[in-house]
Amino acid sequence: MENNFDINNLVRENVKQLKPYSSARDEFEDFDTADMIFLDANENPFENGVNRYPDPQQMSVKGILAKQRNVKTNQILLGNGSDEVLDLLFRAFCEPKTDNVITLPPTYGMYGVLANINAVENKEILLSEDFQPQIEKIMEAVDENTKIIFLCSPNNPTGNSFSDESVAYLLKNFNGLVVIDEAYIDFSKKESWINKLEEYPNLVITQTLSKAYGLAGIRLGICYASAAVISVLNKIKPPYNVNELTQKRALDRLDDSEKIKSEIESIIAQREKLLKILLNVKFTKKIYPTEANFILIKVDDANKRYDELIAKGIVIRNRTTQPLCDNCLRLTVGTELENKKLIAALQSLNA
Repeated sequence: MENNFDINNLVRENVKQLKPYSSARDEFEDFDTADMIFLDANENPFENGVNRYPDPQQMSVKGILAKQRNVKTNQILLGNGSDEVLDLLFRAFCEPKTDNVITLPPTYGMYGVLANINAVENKEILLSEDFQPQIEKIMEAVDENTKIIFLCSPNNPTGNSFSDESVAYLLKNFNGLVVIDEAYIDFSKKESWINKLEEYPNLVITQTLSKAYGLAGIRLGICYASAAVISVLNKIKPPYNVNELTQKRALDRLDDSEKIKSEIESIIAQREKLLKILLNVKFTKKIYPTEANFILIKVDDANKRYDELIAKGIVIRNRTTQPLCDNCLRLTVGTELENKKLIAALQSLNA
């Protein structure tokens, strides 16, 4: 199948016709506003650091990200967490009660939730036993109303990355958007698919500052795509979707690359230690390979072990209800002290 990707065939008709909301500030984005008097937005004029509306296009944050990722600012969209970015993709490209998307369980649960909210059919194609995309089954499920295929790589909750060959095949042969959720890419040895943006016009990548960057509390999600895709998303995003405090905190953190690198290295080192020690936990049946900041393990009785750890004050994630994850627990890599307490708790439990 030859890829005949055309973004105009994907965008919803009402979005094509939509005239986006424009604030007075948007009209001055190319001007030096330092000495201007703003009487346009009905703000409180008394300066307190946040009395003015934030930059609706977050250009300072995008500028740093563009340099770090070697992309252009018009290839970046920022959102109130990755969930807003994902929701915008549904609203821009998927016609309710008509279109469908494809997801690959076990995977991040919000894809299905957002499909439900937007009245879009979610075609679930299970991963293989080794947690890889089943390409033939995916392509068989594609029809004329399939707009998006969601890939989470490294995948949550399994921790593994998808093969480059599988991802490339979908990009080359699917005429819709291939969205790669790279929330955990900083913990992997694999390169980000951002480097392939110019090669594949249907490639969309989502990342976040919630994991490796340690800023889950500020809710900042990132979308990298072609300028054409980003332009469509900008049409429908709320005008001030990323607040001033979030933008300032993100700028400070992004400027501290050495500390971020050090923390990532520490998490990876702790992950490798945990992988070795978990082998000695009596009721562990299997430890799955991981390129994320968490480890998926199969145990004798996930519900029992989850409850026992809760009783000891340790909260983990019980994934036993997910496809292919029977009796599986997901353990986030914590600090050295937290990990020691986790291991001590696990080893204290009766087999």
